[in-house]
Amino acid sequence: MKVNYFQQVPYRDLAADFETKYESVVTTPYFENTDAEKVGRDFRSALDELMHAARAGFDGLAVTEHGQSSYDMAPNPNIIEAAVAYATEVEGIDTAIYPVGRSLGKSLEPLRAAEELAMIDNISRGRLVSGFPVGLAYDANINNGVPPAQTRQRFDESLELVLKAWSAKEPFAWNGRTSQYGSVNLWPRPMQQNPLPPVWITGIGNPRTMAFTVEREFGFNYFGWFGMKVAGRRIFDRFWETVEAAGKPANPYRLGFMQTVCVAETDAKAEKLFAEHAEYFFRKGLGSIPMERLALPGGIDIRGVEAIMRDPSDFGIYGRMKTIDFKELVEAGSVICGSPDTVAEQLISTSREYRIGNLHAMLQFGSMPHGLAKDNIDLFAAEVMPRLKNVWADQGYDHHWWPERLGGVPLSAADQAAITNGALV
Repeated sequence: MKVNYFQQVPYRDLAADFETKYESVVTTPYFENTDAEKVGRDFRSALDELMHAARAGFDGLAVTEHGQSSYDMAPNPNIIEAAVAYATEVEGIDTAIYPVGRSLGKSLEPLRAAEELAMIDNISRGRLVSGFPVGLAYDANINNGVPPAQTRQRFDESLELVLKAWSAKEPFAWNGRTSQYGSVNLWPRPMQQNPLPPVWITGIGNPRTMAFTVEREFGFNYFGWFGMKVAGRRIFDRFWETVEAAGKPANPYRLGFMQTVCVAETDAKAEKLFAEHAEYFFRKGLGSIPMERLALPGGIDIRGVEAIMRDPSDFGIYGRMKTIDFKELVEAGSVICGSPDTVAEQLISTSREYRIGNLHAMLQFGSMPHGLAKDNIDLFAAEVMPRLKNVWADQGYDHHWWPERLGGVPLSAADQAAITNGALV
């Protein structure tokens, strides 16, 4: 199993009455809620935590993207990833540089995303793992002005443009519906060329997204904030049924999962140390995004709407997040918290049951102070991570969705062609 450190950049000092005072985390007045020194501190802490995780031996450093949001102030993960790409290369740390989110569904400049990612691959000398979520509705549509009905179209087209821009041997013109370029001749190109940098798609369980991911031989990421014990079975069963229907092997390395984790010497101490920070994150973060801003009409294709209408359980505990307490978060599986034995046993059981080959461990969240985050990283890396890395070691699977420099095994020529088969026509 690959174990990555997962980082957001939250503002860690929101007022106690934040979630009751304001309508939404994405419409909150900035100046009356922040202190400039603390904002700068939180960015520096996030970078320090990423480097601390790199030195602790994590396989990758994963960073997400959100715009105009207090629970994640990183509007472009590539800026942060470029910094850690350089720092880890200088220190000789072979860890994957993994921007989990460069949201192409909201991007008005897809070539800029392609250029940024290619730059990171060169700075890191071939360690880029590239993540492309479709984009959350409030972020793509409200914050960035993309009509909801265009989000998926923009994502599909922009992804093909990025892949072609990375791999085309000659300059080309691009006359798409959402973007047009008279000449595309990317400088630089990714160092990884044969194969290209691994591509991962993050989704919430939309059947169309899953089918597209499997067909094109991309990796698929799912984030467990909605409650692993509530929504996990249905999401992962759907994914593996999609893999089986496509006639593909059930290789666990094609699936990634993000889990919020906190570790201390005992279960009781873990709850005492981390409960308030977990409640802060869920209540003042995701819980403060109303459903009408999270999923706007037109932003999900008809198969996704049909799945939600048949059973809205894909969203798990989402409707209760604004008032949820720590006990409920643990019971739902949104947070795994406890001693190293407790945490390792739960993560190993979950990974085996759902065939998860890549874990993104979120070890700083909400209001958690920098020192406590580093303690969480250290204990997880020392006493939990070594047990996780052996989960699939005896199964004989190759990891095709990981940089070759870091031990990934390239796909067959035919499967590699599937990655770019929409981009080069």
